[in-house]
Amino acid sequence: MELIDEIEELIMMHQEGPYWDFKREWYDDSKDGDLLIDIICMANNLVDRDAYIIIGVNEECDYAIQDVSQDANRRNTQMLTDFIRGKKFAGDFRPVVTVEQVHLDGGLVDVIVVHNSINTPYYLKEKYKGIFANNIYVRLQDSNTPVDKSADFHHAEYLWKKRFGMLLSPIEKVKLYLKHPEHWANSPSSEDKKYYKYAPEFTIDHTYEPEDDRTGYEYYLFAQTDSRPHWSEIRICYHQTVLAELGGVILDGGRYFTATPDRDGISLTEYHNWDVPYRYMVKGRLNHLVHEFYYVDDGDEARHSHNEYEGCILIFEDEKEHQRFRIYVRENWYRKDAFANDIWIPHMEQLPGYNMDAFREEYLNMQILRKMLEEFRKNDNTKN
Repeated sequence: MELIDEIEELIMMHQEGPYWDFKREWYDDSKDGDLLIDIICMANNLVDRDAYIIIGVNEECDYAIQDVSQDANRRNTQMLTDFIRGKKFAGDFRPVVTVEQVHLDGGLVDVIVVHNSINTPYYLKEKYKGIFANNIYVRLQDSNTPVDKSADFHHAEYLWKKRFGMLLSPIEKVKLYLKHPEHWANSPSSEDKKYYKYAPEFTIDHTYEPEDDRTGYEYYLFAQTDSRPHWSEIRICYHQTVLAELGGVILDGGRYFTATPDRDGISLTEYHNWDVPYRYMVKGRLNHLVHEFYYVDDGDEARHSHNEYEGCILIFEDEKEHQRFRIYVRENWYRKDAFANDIWIPHMEQLPGYNMDAFREEYLNMQILRKMLEEFRKNDNTKN
């Protein structure tokens, strides 16, 4: 659901709730303490999702829209991030917020999106404008914890369980564990198998050989010193249950191992064929977590292979950025030649049975897409 649709639905309910709150106008400087505790409570919501502080809705006038475009106290994402960064949070874990503009029939409203995170509970380690240090404040139904109180024990317990991954499904737990490769140990039964030290029922290995004995080439192999293909499969297991199987590739003659990228393409016409195919990863997805998990910067060889590999694919911050970039490419691909200057194409020796020109074109297009992604990020107004 688009944010505008969700905000419209919440306003139509004519009530506040466990992850949304209405404000008639922006907080002025004298209400910085109110702003901070509202953000903390929303970050510590008990429904495990993004939360919204919707500014420009007048509860006293039947939830009418009050346009905020001329509000002198408006803040954008950077201003709000700087405000939060200046406060002393326990463990230096701070809520992540963005400010989104939503244009409704009655005018413009600003939405402070407090993004969901496992780093709960958020609380201060030093008192700030009446907000006590070490008090845990939560959003409960349509109310915040009173500033002179702390959350009930079972609510605080829920937030700590969330931080330690105790509320997650096995696949979500393993995503959390993969972010800490230092907590994994080698299995005595195989040098290619690892287990999570604090929950050894979770394992990852890449000893399983694909049934089709894959031997084909991909364009990104030619960026490596040794371009010969060596494919594998990565299995992530919980006890004896296979949670996921991913493609794996051994690069540069065994110097570096990682997960393979996803593949997609962009159609420039009404037909559904891929005019611009590409390979990519999205941060937070399993294959990118595994890609980061296996990288150990222990020398020039691994670093070189890792950097050359990442230099041949697109890596997106999230799926929203991925989809916005696809639109950007469709609208700007006519300019592709302007991005093609100074692109180096590695030597690709003729291989029997392969169309090497197709490899060169795909490699060139990926480098054009990477330059376009740099330009897109510089001009992406959705981040402000």
